[in-house]
Amino acid sequence: MSTRNMDDLPDNLLCQILSNLSTKEAALTSLLSKRWRHLFALVPNLDFESFSSQHTDHTSFIDFVDRVLKLRGEDHVNKFSLKCGDGFEDEDVYPWISNVLRHGVSDLDLHVSSSLVYWLPSKVFVSKTLVRLKIGPEDGPKVKLRNVCLPRLKTLILDSVVFVEGEIGFAKLLSGSPVLEELSLRNLEWGYWGSCSVASKVLKRLTLCCAHCDDNPKSVSFDTPNVVYFKYSDNIAQKYPKLNFDSLVEASIDIRMTNDQKANVRFVSNDDEEEREMVGNATELLMGICNVKALYLSYDTLETLNFCCEAIPAFSNLTHLTIESNQEVGWESLPELLKNCPNLETLVFQGLIHKATEKCGDVCLCKGLQKSSSSLSHCPVKFLKILKFGETCDDNDEADMEMEMEMIKHFLEKMLNLEQLIIYYNTSIQDDLVEVLNQLQMLPEVASFKCKIQVISDIISVSLGLSVTLPISLYR
Repeated sequence: MSTRNMDDLPDNLLCQILSNLSTKEAALTSLLSKRWRHLFALVPNLDFESFSSQHTDHTSFIDFVDRVLKLRGEDHVNKFSLKCGDGFEDEDVYPWISNVLRHGVSDLDLHVSSSLVYWLPSKVFVSKTLVRLKIGPEDGPKVKLRNVCLPRLKTLILDSVVFVEGEIGFAKLLSGSPVLEELSLRNLEWGYWGSCSVASKVLKRLTLCCAHCDDNPKSVSFDTPNVVYFKYSDNIAQKYPKLNFDSLVEASIDIRMTNDQKANVRFVSNDDEEEREMVGNATELLMGICNVKALYLSYDTLETLNFCCEAIPAFSNLTHLTIESNQEVGWESLPELLKNCPNLETLVFQGLIHKATEKCGDVCLCKGLQKSSSSLSHCPVKFLKILKFGETCDDNDEADMEMEMEMIKHFLEKMLNLEQLIIYYNTSIQDDLVEVLNQLQMLPEVASFKCKIQVISDIISVSLGLSVTLPISLYR
């Protein structure tokens, strides 16, 4: 379409076209003709970004934002995104935020990085038009909440934001957001907090990720009966007095021990008997989420369960379980966990290399012991996925790769209900893929003869069909 034909279009349609560009790109159209000179400023979505430390760029950026907002006059702002680095003062940013709030902005995204203490203006939390609010990440601002009135806010994402009043300010935030459906708090610091309580009847998605520190929160509660997605990353709390996740479908759990707790962990070995000393209690947390259908557990969580969980509850609704592995963490808690998942259909391992221990039951081949437990043999899993195959191995160390292969063979020999095994192996060497297949197809015995095995690589474009003892196939 030529410029002449474009000029025949009404302003509102041209603005709609320009809204697909960044504000900086849209501003270039002002060179087309006199009519286009100020048209870009009328676009309802404004996107400004400057991370340059040069004074000239800094000054020109301020002038550009000021000019755009002035050209808009009293027009409504739908979305305002501001991303800028060091060198911007409060007096630069505050007027822009006030301007868009005054003009009914519904989507506000602020990423203001500063080497100085940056206080977020309190008026951000008193808006009748905001539907989505995102603040952070990095060098997040401090917030002191006097009043909170966000009657339309549905999505709130705060990254590295410091609540000066701790849990009191956080409680104000929740009570002042009556229709909030998605809450994400990342890099939260407990410096001003003694405890945390999230209570909402309308919240559907909840993410709470706390910054790494060496303190355990005293008390953490969640009264969120309609949450369907829950992501939680923190040091294990001293107690979880209230947990209400009646509607929970998917959860990602990353609970950690502090350095002091790790230092207190010790084993007492007496010939055939081993006891471990509990340094915390994660049972309350697991009880609160035991109705979940899909669960992700980090390797830190596995370590915490090894030493901070007296009993693992039954996960009767769980059909999908993902386990993250780490060479410094053992799988002691895995046998009991699998035994308590009677309806588990899909099991995913993010890596197989883990710390060798004598308490893994028959889940693995640690220490080369004869296993009497039957956690794998009685496991109802139909679909097994191995992610990051070979990625945890050193370039010149074939021992880890060999151990991974032995573990996969062990799964095939023990898991009676297995219907499909998928190995994700991102190697750039086609012969390596074929070698994996050859080793698996030479297994003399497998527990389930209907099991189909796939080796998937996103790097190599290969398609092979092999069938000897097992129906093995290789797909891209």
